[in-house]
Amino acid sequence: MSTLVEELEPDDSDNVTDISMAKRRDTARRAADAKVRMSGQERREQLLTVGRKLFAEKGFEAVSVEEIASSAKVSKPVVYEHFGGKEGLYAVLVDREMNYLLNSFEEALTGTNPRLLLEQAGMALFDYIDEYPDGFRILVRDSPVSTSNSTFASLIIDVATQVEHLLANEFAAHKMDKKLARMYSQMLVGMVALTGQWWLDVRKPKKDEVVAHLVNLAWNGLAGMEAKPELLMRKR
Repeated sequence: MSTLVEELEPDDSDNVTDISMAKRRDTARRAADAKVRMSGQERREQLLTVGRKLFAEKGFEAVSVEEIASSAKVSKPVVYEHFGGKEGLYAVLVDREMNYLLNSFEEALTGTNPRLLLEQAGMALFDYIDEYPDGFRILVRDSPVSTSNSTFASLIIDVATQVEHLLANEFAAHKMDKKLARMYSQMLVGMVALTGQWWLDVRKPKKDEVVAHLVNLAWNGLAGMEAKPELLMRKR
């Protein structure tokens, strides 16, 4: 009789299994609901965040749509729906970073003191590298053909164009050929940018010190370098 009763009574282990399965179903349902609740704009921003991290770590060629979708916990069609593929996502990222950095330069280049302007441009770049390292890594990597007009090289040209007229004024004051200002502006901005690429990984010395030495070299030249250069902007 007792055996029959035991057979009819529910097993505690079955109850535990049922509860566990119910919890898993509830978790999956909540996750699915979260996906549904995410708006199109929110999903787009999520994909951009995921893409920025992957492209910064691996580069454009090494990242696949499958990896982007998997990291965002969505299906591949979702990526295609928002960006048409990884090329579209990458292009949006590059354009965003380019615009942000260029705006930073434009805001920094204020005043008429040539040395201060050089310092401000250098600090604008290093502040950006310090705050948005993934964005900078994407900019300095080789871009696919679809974004050939949005490369770090084109950004350097844009910034150099902005400082060209300032150099021209200095050249005129020193009775030098103003036509050389364009070449010198490329040299100066390129030097700062390449140093920024190096500093991105080493992070030593501190960015203020790096910019001070950059300005020291650019402003004084090898023959007139100061022993302990300091930024004028930090003395205010």
